Amino acid sequence: MSSDEQKTSVQEDALRVLRDQIDSIDLQVQQLINQRARCAQQVAEVKQQFQGAQQAVFYRPEREAQVLRSVMARNEGPLPDQEMARLFREIMSVCLALEQPLHVVFLGPVGTFTQQAVLKHFGHAVKGAPLETLDQVFRDVESGAAHYGVVPIESANEGAVSRTLDLFSRFDVSICGEVELQTHYHLLTGQNADVSKIKRIYAHQFAFSQCHHWLDARYPDAERIAVVSNAEAADMVIAAGDVAAAIGSDIAAELFDLVVAERNIEDQLDSVTRYLIIGNQDVSPSGQDKTSILLLAHDKPGVLYDLLEPFRRRDISLTRLETRSGTKAGWDTLFYIDFEGHRDDPEVQQLLEELEKGTVELKQLGSYPKAVL
Repeated sequence: MSSDEQKTSVQEDALRVLRDQIDSIDLQVQQLINQRARCAQQVAEVKQQFQGAQQAVFYRPEREAQVLRSVMARNEGPLPDQEMARLFREIMSVCLALEQPLHVVFLGPVGTFTQQAVLKHFGHAVKGAPLETLDQVFRDVESGAAHYGVVPIESANEGAVSRTLDLFSRFDVSICGEVELQTHYHLLTGQNADVSKIKRIYAHQFAFSQCHHWLDARYPDAERIAVVSNAEAADMVIAAGDVAAAIGSDIAAELFDLVVAERNIEDQLDSVTRYLIIGNQDVSPSGQDKTSILLLAHDKPGVLYDLLEPFRRRDISLTRLETRSGTKAGWDTLFYIDFEGHRDDPEVQQLLEELEKGTVELKQLGSYPKAVL
């Protein structure tokens, strides 16, 4: 046996030992996942027995946030904390589906960042349904036609989503959670496309504006065709053939079976969009929470100082403050406020009581866990 053959034989023996170990570990992992799933089924049975099938609440945002934080805190690597938490996110998703498949609505069409936020928060076992307008999302959640909805609330590029703020004042829903999503844009092509021969690029006009420096440098002569959504852009690539490309997200590439030819082509790489989970339930404290409220107040000198002074006095940190024109007769200004803490916390309870006693109309939108992933 030659020296090279000897080395190959030793390598194969070493790899065989490691592969046997991996097979043994895989078996244990699979058994433990199924054991966890059986526990989830038993949880559902207990809830139905004591709460009734119609009243039982299966999805507990505070519990899931606590589990994911614990996963990240005890992680020892080599997998990064976020990647380990994403694996558990999917395990929790399929286990929850055994208890109750969740119906979650979002602003469509499919293949958008909002759908990507749905999957990031709930996992791939959720039943997501795209709707045409944000009004429909709020209406379906308020009526109980959907368990939850996912709506955008702010982005690094455009600030607050004013339509979402307006709808919170109209509909009786609660905020149950939040998702923070880095909005990366990719150049998407067909399976056999040659990127050097791209002549047309499809995208939503906003996507073009976010990627124009990259496009000017790489495809200065390519025709840029604006469409209604990046999902439609991905669909157009399939019809246009190998000379076309689209700008879209990871989920658009997955849903339309496209190739990510170039990743992260946006000009501002740290763009983050925040989404809210809306539902019809109160969420218990998770240990790291936010509370959101709407305040309607007369527009008068010093009104903002009067509203914020109780927060300062109690050392409660604000994380978001937006101002809108009031929509009710006799009120002039609407304030949307996010702040740290849960409404069950004594300091937050005192704050809300003080605000209610003042010359302010207060609507509590909900307390919920801070985004984990």
